Amino acid sequence: MFSGNGKRVFVQEVATRDGFQIEAAFVPTETKIALVNELSRTGLCKIEVTSFTSPKAIPALRDAEEVMGGIERVPGVTYAALVPNMRGAERAMAARVDELNLVMSVSETHNLANLRMTREQSCIQLAEVIRAMRSSGVAINGSLATCFGCPMEGPVPEAEVWRLTGALLEAGAAGISLADTTGMAHPAQVAHMVETFRRRWPTATLTLHLHNTRGIGLANVLAALEVGADRFDASLGGLGGCPYAPGATGNVCTEDLVHMLEAMGYVTGVDLTRLLGCARSLASIVGHEVPGQVAKAGPSTDLHTAPEWLAEVRSRAMGRAEGPRETS
Repeated sequence: MFSGNGKRVFVQEVATRDGFQIEAAFVPTETKIALVNELSRTGLCKIEVTSFTSPKAIPALRDAEEVMGGIERVPGVTYAALVPNMRGAERAMAARVDELNLVMSVSETHNLANLRMTREQSCIQLAEVIRAMRSSGVAINGSLATCFGCPMEGPVPEAEVWRLTGALLEAGAAGISLADTTGMAHPAQVAHMVETFRRRWPTATLTLHLHNTRGIGLANVLAALEVGADRFDASLGGLGGCPYAPGATGNVCTEDLVHMLEAMGYVTGVDLTRLLGCARSLASIVGHEVPGQVAKAGPSTDLHTAPEWLAEVRSRAMGRAEGPRETS
């Protein structure tokens, strides 16, 4: 159980979008570009660089064009951007993104709060974007927020998840991200949702976008792995959150996820040492500590030299263990 046996797992970085969008202090454009460039050299398969949303809605990402235009593109890395509508898609295409990640929420309340539209309006608009862009050669993914629960409505009807999934795939999206936007999912629920998706759409690409708000993000990853999921969004340092869920924290932490997967025998293609270098720079970038654990403790393979005084303790302990020898 829980053995990777060399299976490939794809880790997709979202810190410069999902992470930075919630930060109170604006991260300078040149700092974003430098971080994306460093992340590009770690072996990550995909980086969601930014979001082409209204600068008024998300001022932290108002420099989307400048960031996309300034990064150094490494062959083999997909550079994606989140877009909510046709205008955002047109801006992203002009900035030469490799993938459009189209977003809407399964929760009516969350969709109204986040996008100022009903679900039906969002779904119709995103389907139009897909049909308009699918001949461009750019990959298109549909991202469904609050699939595992809404912080305002509570449980979300599973039928709605599959209805909207079907609508986006039928319009021409190549893949779907099931997002636990505010960390409400639990392992049994995640496993069930993955199994159902795989059964209904076996050829579509499935991504799990899991947050760690309640401390079970990695447990949810394990549950998904056990039923065949192989693609996960994660955020460097565990950055992120949702402006419409007080107390919500960031995504599953990228370096913690890679560390766990590699220790279990999965193959990520990610250079953990280099990734940890990126993670350890984050606190100075955002001006506060970040949740990631492996960057603080180091990988479990890092061993420490025993203190010199332990040799004497060992010698005494061994002497007591042997005890006095009997004589005949």
